[in-house]
Amino acid sequence: MRSFDEILQIAIDRKGSREAVMDDVPAIKTPDEVAALPDSQVLATMAEGIFQTGLAWTVVRNKWPGILEAFHHFDVGRVAMMSEDWYDELLADTRIIRSAPKVRAIQQNAVFIQEVAAEAGSFGRKLADWPATDFAGLLLWLKKNGSRLGGQVGAYALRRLGVDSYILSGSVVGRLVAEGVVDKAPSSQRDMAAVQAAFNTWAAQSGLPLTTISRVLAKTVD
Repeated sequence: MRSFDEILQIAIDRKGSREAVMDDVPAIKTPDEVAALPDSQVLATMAEGIFQTGLAWTVVRNKWPGILEAFHHFDVGRVAMMSEDWYDELLADTRIIRSAPKVRAIQQNAVFIQEVAAEAGSFGRKLADWPATDFAGLLLWLKKNGSRLGGQVGAYALRRLGVDSYILSGSVVGRLVAEGVVDKAPSSQRDMAAVQAAFNTWAAQSGLPLTTISRVLAKTVD
């Protein structure tokens, strides 16, 4: 496995300069900022990813104002207590993407958020306290305890919320394969442990957050 400096140089050679590599690295929030995230924002961000699965992002973007209205701006308590009548009304509501499994998943995630907030103070507090050195564990926790938050949905939700994160896009996986970290897209806890170990090594070498390292890896390929 190459050092981070060597990988960064590959990206610079492809893009022409360090500035070109770093110019669109997503911003991350401080732990205090993550802890302060409203639970409604967390649920809305999860819902975005759930609705987007299998669809073009423009479909969700165009419907988003209506989705916000239909779900009462993702008031967690209200969504968690969704009655069967409201559920049936949503499935007939043309403002939203009328998928029964997705609507039910959003209601289930509202319950999940409530339960975590009752224990931790807020869902954001739970995210803020989770160490970046175990981001793989956070993804697994979301998958096991949330609804339809596996695959890339959980990771992209965390990225949009400003949590320090890596995204296992095709380009990032391509670099991980080239470095001998995995031999294919990670599909097991063992693979994810290897990925986390590699990111932890590069973070220790560079002093950079996971989000930046993830984008640098992607730019060695895309």
